[in-house]
Amino acid sequence: MPRVKGGPRGHRMHKKILKLAKGYRGSRHRLFKRANEAVLRAGKHAFEGRRQRRRDFRKLWISRISGALSSHGVKYSRFVNYLKKSNIELDRKQLSEMAVNDPKGFEKLIKSAGKL
Repeated sequence: MPRVKGGPRGHRMHKKILKLAKGYRGSRHRLFKRANEAVLRAGKHAFEGRRQRRRDFRKLWISRISGALSSHGVKYSRFVNYLKKSNIELDRKQLSEMAVNDPKGFEKLIKSAGKL
């Protein structure tokens, strides 16, 4: 059976990969094989990065809330427990925004959560 090299379809695939590798250094933006390796690896890192970003934001929100609570002498874990017991359903993102932008409202929230 004769060997089939791909023709127009193969050229399209190569052009697509090389277009994705635009801006990469050295042979990674010129040679198909090197570009394909780089694009595959970049895709893996991008996928992992999207998950990592969520973790990073959650860490940031928790540290902001914890910092705002430390001035009131309340621990983060106890505060979250008080919120759950008093049925206050605010997520960490909203709590951190309150802590940064509305300290007085956050202080009221601490006091209302503390009264069980």
